[in-house]
Amino acid sequence: MIRTATNLLTLIRTFCLAVFCLGLFGCVTQTTGGDIDREAALETHYKLALAYLDNRNRDSARHHIQKIFELNDDSAKGFAAQAVLFQLEGEVELAETRFKRALKEDPNFSQARNNYAAFLYQQGRYEDAFEQFAIVSRDLNYDNRARALLSLGRAALELGRDERAKAAFEHAYNLDPKMAAVLVELAAISFQEQEYSKTKEYLDQYSQIARQSARTLLLGIKIERIFGNKDKEASYANALKNRFPYSDEYLEYKRELSQ
Repeated sequence: MIRTATNLLTLIRTFCLAVFCLGLFGCVTQTTGGDIDREAALETHYKLALAYLDNRNRDSARHHIQKIFELNDDSAKGFAAQAVLFQLEGEVELAETRFKRALKEDPNFSQARNNYAAFLYQQGRYEDAFEQFAIVSRDLNYDNRARALLSLGRAALELGRDERAKAAFEHAYNLDPKMAAVLVELAAISFQEQEYSKTKEYLDQYSQIARQSARTLLLGIKIERIFGNKDKEASYANALKNRFPYSDEYLEYKRELSQ
């Protein structure tokens, strides 16, 4: 049900974007005497391509990518969108080639670089991903800088660079204190460092903005046990059992009980 609702919401967003873009084309045509502004048209096709890719509508995305290249056969946006398409289709080598071409055409294209870094992370190439996320996170004008810092921190954790990860998560938190994923990472680090009051603070902030996950419930169990709050610990334990009975976190909880 959740998946269906998410897909429906994505479709609605795509439709609205398409309607907006059609309006944009009309406005540009009126203001330029019939000559559509090439850059505005290219940006429109790029946004539509990404929207369709987000909904896994590859044929519609491919159509708009082709339109981008008709406007500019060296378009960084075209190569970036094509890279995401190939990634979705499992064409790993082609995807990487297109990501690199996009960044060659526009080295300051942070959205493409962030997508490339995520691609590298997905491939288990954490050192390469870390380097790309580091570049993105230095772009002060990048809209998703906080999320890039979150990803940088996760790559750092994979590389065993715990202090660098903590610094990245804290930086992301400063930029966006309501990012749920950052709160979870900071709670986990605080717990490892035995800073239990901070752990509780981050978990409480998380609970105000997001649904509990298996990870946060297990952390909640551990922190309430430390503070001796048996009722809250039992509440978290029941939620973990009922909502995530086949999770690694529930298995860990059961192992702890048996010790």
